[in-house]
Amino acid sequence: MHRRIALWALATALLMLSLSGVAGAQHGGPGGHLLTPDADTDGDGDWGKIEFVSKLVVPDAEAELIADVAVDPTGSYAYLARWGGSACAGPENQVDGGVYVVDIRDLENPKLVTFIRAHQDTLVGEGLQVVTITTPKFSGDVLLMNHEGCGKNYKAGVSLWDVTDPAKPKKLSENFGDVTVGGGRDVPDVNQTHSAFMWDTGSKAYLISVDDEESEDVDIYDITDPKRPVLIAELDLNQYDVSQPDPALRLTDSFLHDLVVKQVAGRWTGLFSYWDGGWVLLDLSNPASPVFLSDTDYPLSDPEMPTLSPEGNAHQAEFTADNDFVIGTDEDFDPYRFVIETSEGDAFLAKIGTQTDPDDVVGLTGTPIFVGLACLGGSAVPTAGTGQIAVVERGVCTFEEKAQAVIAAGYDAMILFNREGAGACTGVFSPFLTSDIPTLFIGRDAGFDLLDHPGFVLDDCLEGSAASGIAIGKTAPNVDLVTGVEKVFDGWGYVHLFDLNPSGTTLTEVDTFTIPEAQDPAYAEGFGDLSVHEVATDPLDPSLAYLAYYDAGLRAVQIQCSNPADKSTCDLVEVGGFIDRAGSDNLAGNDFWGVETFVRNGTTYVLGSDRDSGLWILRDP
Repeated sequence: MHRRIALWALATALLMLSLSGVAGAQHGGPGGHLLTPDADTDGDGDWGKIEFVSKLVVPDAEAELIADVAVDPTGSYAYLARWGGSACAGPENQVDGGVYVVDIRDLENPKLVTFIRAHQDTLVGEGLQVVTITTPKFSGDVLLMNHEGCGKNYKAGVSLWDVTDPAKPKKLSENFGDVTVGGGRDVPDVNQTHSAFMWDTGSKAYLISVDDEESEDVDIYDITDPKRPVLIAELDLNQYDVSQPDPALRLTDSFLHDLVVKQVAGRWTGLFSYWDGGWVLLDLSNPASPVFLSDTDYPLSDPEMPTLSPEGNAHQAEFTADNDFVIGTDEDFDPYRFVIETSEGDAFLAKIGTQTDPDDVVGLTGTPIFVGLACLGGSAVPTAGTGQIAVVERGVCTFEEKAQAVIAAGYDAMILFNREGAGACTGVFSPFLTSDIPTLFIGRDAGFDLLDHPGFVLDDCLEGSAASGIAIGKTAPNVDLVTGVEKVFDGWGYVHLFDLNPSGTTLTEVDTFTIPEAQDPAYAEGFGDLSVHEVATDPLDPSLAYLAYYDAGLRAVQIQCSNPADKSTCDLVEVGGFIDRAGSDNLAGNDFWGVETFVRNGTTYVLGSDRDSGLWILRDP
């Protein structure tokens, strides 16, 4: 039987759930300041518990050049990831990634010391960290950088550098990583790594990285000798049923995105941000044989918009200094979801391509025609007929290649449906592409339904054991007609507060936090990306944390409890923030990626990495 969910029925059901108390998290205080906050009385862009100290603009600053930020254990040097700008998508098809080393011993006058160049066409993004390692094999400060490959000289994996002398970094090991996909098939280079994390246990040191290329996406290395990393374990956390239990939520993109490791209640504990799978706790006391502790699930209705289902996107998280709480961020670049309506009264949840103007798909009508995978060297894409919309299956080649094939065949719009396999199927996200064709993305179940094709079974789909079997060229009268597309505002990414139980084994959501603009349709367009990205907790005050918002600045939030003995009474409340008043290429004047904290002379300092400029230094006044 086909799954058909009418929009009104879905909205009504979720509203009833929220009214009956099933929605879960409560909302934390009024909180939040507008992009031009009233609390900023001196016009310097800072307010409350954040005070501007200084900034360093890198010499070659350009839009979206900078990624993450890290600081050494003494708070003397900061490290900025150079993502590489947009050159990889340009005609030269190359990037020059690496890491800027910044002397911050004089906090009011930061100075660029040197630049550690990565391999050409190697992006450095979210896995930046500096740790002091003292093992029988090595003693000193080690810089970790992740690598995402790009362009013709593609190199990936992870690199380690000795930065004991920050002015003279020494290469320890470069571009290492897992070299297999799934059952052992060799790949041209080591697998791409989105993020990574190191920790030192005394006699040994370890590293965990995100493997972007296979379902076993947790790779654990022994780096006791950082010149000779050894892969000791690989895991797919979905083997522990981490993925969402309710398929109707369509939150099936369950994969590792980010992670931290910390001693909690006497054990080394891994905190994993597993996207639609929520947050996962692992006991890493024996890193070669991790033990699953627990995971979180998203509720049936969104805590900030209870008439809608949640979007998932568990992006990054940190333990508070006292390990009483965990604060996690949901990243969401798209403030809208779209609903494809059909002649049979169906309503299919959809996302638009990153290059698609929402106005180009709203009201879209036409006759679907299945054109297959639309990959070079595969089956030919049928030539477009009058009023036809190409329906394309995800997989084998890039979204960009599919778009080019569809455009060449004469189509004016494209609907992609998800592939089979773990982390796919009913999941819906915004596909990245640049070709000038309005693009919508739907779940695999919705694709089958749109094409009136029977046989979708979620378990079989997740196992990757059944091809679609849909005939290329299938169209009217054997398909549903697209009668319209509705745009529904669903807000930008926000923040979760979890109660961590005393034994450090379970997480219970007690609140969510959002800036008001993120839930206001008036700020959906023209104000930049108002999603949260990362969080850093305060080393001195367990109640404080600092949030990096892309175009909404840095925000300070505090855990405030009406009954300190009952953590279910705790809220996340905004108590400060910073937005550059000088402006850049967006209205807020900042575009923050990373945030990190350290302590000097009894004061907490906050480092923010601005994607367009460089390093920003702030403090708790």
